[in-house]
This record gives sequence, C-alpha cells and structure tokens, in this order.
Amino acid sequence: MSTQQLTIQQTQDRIVKEFNLFHDWTDRYEHIINLGKKLPAMAGEQHTEENKVHGCQSQVWLHAKNEDGLIRFEADSDALIVKGLIALLLRVYNGRTPSEILLTDPHFITMIGLDRHLSPTRANGLGAMLKKIKLYAAQLESER
Repeated sequence: MSTQQLTIQQTQDRIVKEFNLFHDWTDRYEHIINLGKKLPAMAGEQHTEENKVHGCQSQVWLHAKNEDGLIRFEADSDALIVKGLIALLLRVYNGRTPSEILLTDPHFITMIGLDRHLSPTRANGLGAMLKKIKLYAAQLESER
C-alpha cells in the first residue's frame, strides 16, 4: 500500500511504528538523515525568498501547488537532518486536501519523541516548517 492510499492518520501511525523499530536516538537520527537524502530534488528556481521558511537556523525552502484540490509540496534544505524532518512532514501532508492539512496535528512528532530530542533551534525550525505548510493550506482553502 503506498503512502497516498493511506489516510493521514494511518500515515502517522506507520511513521510511529517505523521509529519504534529503532532502540536509540543515534539510529533514529540516522534514519531521519536517510529520509532527507531520499527527498526528491526541488527545482532550483523554487529556491526563492517567497518559498523560504523563516525561523529555521538552516536554509529551508517549501513550495506548494494545488493539483486538483490536493496540495503538492516540494522542499529542500542545506542541512541533512532538517531535510529529513521536512521529509517526515511531507509524508504526512503531501497530496492532501487543504482541510485535511488544517485539521490534522502531527501527533507522530510527540509519539516518536522527536519533540523531546530536537535542539531548541531545530524544534523551532520544525514548528516553522509546519506553520508554513498550514499557511499554504489555509491560503488554498480560502481560494476555493
């Protein structure tokens, strides 16, 4: 079953199960970095000020477009761990309707302990990325 066939809740549950396979945070961080390495490349022309996520210590870009009522995201970062964090968020929110995105909190972050194991600057950056995802969803929802 591909991620897009799963509900947004099932996707989060799958992430939690995936992270439960790792017994220490060194392995979990390595997994996050590997997820970032697998994130599809973002077109260079999308590295704009408008797509920049402010509030992150690293450089992060997030672009969204509406495709038949679903939001498709592209993202990039100059830091591998941050790229992995955005990859996790996109697994949950990419290809969803604006209302699904707006109504779904990323409970997987707490369930896998990420909220307790990120540095304050990385946690702020994760919050900024989530805020930008929700902002895109609110903008597209208001255009409907």
